[in-house]
Amino acid sequence: MPRNDLRPVIKLRSTAGTGYTYVTRKNRRNNPDRLRLRKFDPVANRHVTFREER
Repeated sequence: MPRNDLRPVIKLRSTAGTGYTYVTRKNRRNNPDRLRLRKFDPVANRHVTFREER
């Protein structure tokens, strides 16, 4: 299996509307749905939900 098939690179975009993103990898076997993580947004200066964008 190629490297990018199982663990693709994804962007996590802030739901606060600031346009800030995190770049990470995810395991498609364990998380087939879109990822949602609560992380710090330095533009909004608080923790917000980040959603996976494709």
